[in-house]
Amino acid sequence: MDHLLPLFVLIPLAGFVISLAIPRRNELALSRTAFLTSGLLLALVLGFTAIWWYAGHAPLNVKELVVYRTPGYEFFLDLYFDKVTAVYLFLGALLSFLITIYSRYYLHREEGFKRFFNTVLLFITGYCLTVISGNLETLFIGWEVLGVTSFLLIAFYRDRYLPVKNAVKVFSIYRIGDIGLILAMWMSHHLWHENITFLKLGNYALVHDELQGHTLVGVFISVMFLIAASAKSAQLPFSSWLPRAMEGPTPSSAIFYGSLSVHMGVFLLLRTYPFWEQQVSVRIAIALLGLATSAMATFTARVQSSVKAQIAYSSIAQIGLIFMEIAAGLHWLALVHVMGNAFLRTYQLLVSPSVVTYLIREQFFHFSPREHTIEDSWPKRLEYSLYVLSLREWNLDALLYRRLWNPLKALGRRLDVMGVRRMLQVFVPLYLVGVVALYRSDLGASWSFRALPVLFALLGCLLMLRAFVERLHVRRALIMIVMGHFWVALAVLFNERTGIEHALLYLSGIVVSGAVGYLAIMRLRRHERKVDLKRFHGHAYEHPRIGLAFLLACLGLAGFPITPTFIGEDLIFAHIHPDQLVLAALVGLSFVVDGLALIRLYARVFLGPHVKTYHEVAYRSS
Repeated sequence: MDHLLPLFVLIPLAGFVISLAIPRRNELALSRTAFLTSGLLLALVLGFTAIWWYAGHAPLNVKELVVYRTPGYEFFLDLYFDKVTAVYLFLGALLSFLITIYSRYYLHREEGFKRFFNTVLLFITGYCLTVISGNLETLFIGWEVLGVTSFLLIAFYRDRYLPVKNAVKVFSIYRIGDIGLILAMWMSHHLWHENITFLKLGNYALVHDELQGHTLVGVFISVMFLIAASAKSAQLPFSSWLPRAMEGPTPSSAIFYGSLSVHMGVFLLLRTYPFWEQQVSVRIAIALLGLATSAMATFTARVQSSVKAQIAYSSIAQIGLIFMEIAAGLHWLALVHVMGNAFLRTYQLLVSPSVVTYLIREQFFHFSPREHTIEDSWPKRLEYSLYVLSLREWNLDALLYRRLWNPLKALGRRLDVMGVRRMLQVFVPLYLVGVVALYRSDLGASWSFRALPVLFALLGCLLMLRAFVERLHVRRALIMIVMGHFWVALAVLFNERTGIEHALLYLSGIVVSGAVGYLAIMRLRRHERKVDLKRFHGHAYEHPRIGLAFLLACLGLAGFPITPTFIGEDLIFAHIHPDQLVLAALVGLSFVVDGLALIRLYARVFLGPHVKTYHEVAYRSS
């Protein structure tokens, strides 16, 4: 049966490729391709699971493909099938099948009909790859696909301001989760000295013996897993993104944020449970986080005026309870809870337009006064305080802006005096001096020389921050991002001089993607007089091909698995030692800000209301 495991990924991938070739106006062929693909996937899941269970349901593990190998390092794709995989695959295949049938009629004659089904099929591919992954590297590929498709579907109504704005917000939270996963991979490489598979992770003796002498390392990895899971499943303090994600079409809200994508954090905790099950402090932290999130989301859901926001916060509350169940070791209960929550939220979101219409009509004929609740028996000061906090969604958005994004923006704005010419005059010679000093072996023992990796990583991070706050020139921001990556590579080379081949692999994708992005902007400037970052321009409406090329370039620069940079990021971290937390934090922050700056460039230039007044302008809200 092992040889059938790749089919769970290849079937939706084939459907995605076929849908790309179908003309935009052929709605029937597009929809049939989508639901036939998901139907075939569902049949395969049911048949495979039945045979696997009858054969004794032992976990299956297949080392499918070695992508890159060097002495002491191997990047390979690994597939794994167990009870958690079976439940998530069944859930994804069934709901995808239902949603694609529903979307055929819901999105009939919609401008982005083809774009929607292309994105959904790519999402199913990433979802299947994530849940069937056998190691962290394979999981991270699917994890990245989920993040990008989420952004594209939230910004589906790309001629409106609010969907695009919220898509950028959601992507920024996802990026934090990505870095949490990358840092967990970095430290686990140093702990195991290999890309450990989930099958080996289930070996209690192996894990226990290794963590005996590395308690703090184990806690660090577990906390990084928790950060990634919390960001993906909208737990505190990241809960505010889920209602914002409802700006997309109702079918995408149902399949992404009601059922599948929002439960990926739960999947990560279930998959890594053998690693942290003996760490009592981590289990307590997960349970307390779930409890706090559940309480906050319950109060918030009860005062929302939007039905989608009510459903979003209700789902967050249930996921908080699932976190508590996982921390208690109740895996089967958690899986049943996941399925129940996913089916219920999908149903609620799909019928929400009809229910709202019905209730508006019904209240005119059957008015009923507000029923008394348990809060009415509480002291009024407490009741009113909770009410106001819940109305303001506990200020979670303001908290993230005040404590995270605004300080980063303020730091980036301090570098406004640095134009492209001045940067080239200062940073390029300084970089060349660094390259020359790299081969001066007589300096290696000095303290100042050993501090250079942190300094270079800081310079790269500052360049990324400067690109993040750039308000005028797209090309300037793009150049600064590319330069930032070169500084990060130099920092790692100074840290370990044996990583030249890995740094070149990392930079190869950066150079190609940067060149494609630069040429795309130059091509756009031939057609459009003014291209800046002061507002949304919506140029994807008139220049979709240039927009697609620039999006692919941005994804390549951000480390999406379409260039060698994706493997290079993993290799870069492999050359950072476990005791160099400052260097790892600076490189990780560079990757976070890099992704935010790039997605902001794409959104500002190609999405949003069109800058030309002769095109229709949508309202700010959908």
